[in-house]
Amino acid sequence: MKTSAHTAKWAIVSEIELVYRSKVKASERPAVTSSKSAYSLALQHWDKGRIAFTEQFKIMLLNQSNQVLGIYEMSSGGICGTVVDIRVIFAAALKAAAVGIILFHNHPSGRTAPSEADRKITAKIIQAGRVLDIQVMDHLIMASESYYSFADNGEMH
Repeated sequence: MKTSAHTAKWAIVSEIELVYRSKVKASERPAVTSSKSAYSLALQHWDKGRIAFTEQFKIMLLNQSNQVLGIYEMSSGGICGTVVDIRVIFAAALKAAAVGIILFHNHPSGRTAPSEADRKITAKIIQAGRVLDIQVMDHLIMASESYYSFADNGEMH
């Protein structure tokens, strides 16, 4: 067997550097203090023309002080559903160095009561967050004039 002094390029581990560069000063970040403040911040960044038209799922990324690092639109779907990929949620949270997240999605019908599917996906996301040590602080179901908070209703277990 002939050996080569040259190692194949694919066998060499590339250097990985993790860096977080924020474009916003810490003093300029809003802090989430309640479900109401989270709803208000999320509503400011929601397309008012779509909240009663198509379902969207977004996450709010938070630092240790509950300051908002950003809002990420994870998916946009149809009139009665959208895709929620847990891996994408936590990829965004890890990239932003978030220690907490708040989940948001809207019900175009205007009814904010959670479905059984809403409860199941919330439980799965909470479980995944525990493994990664990223706290899922709340899940808000939004409409243009009201919201439902899983945390306020004791459903974040």
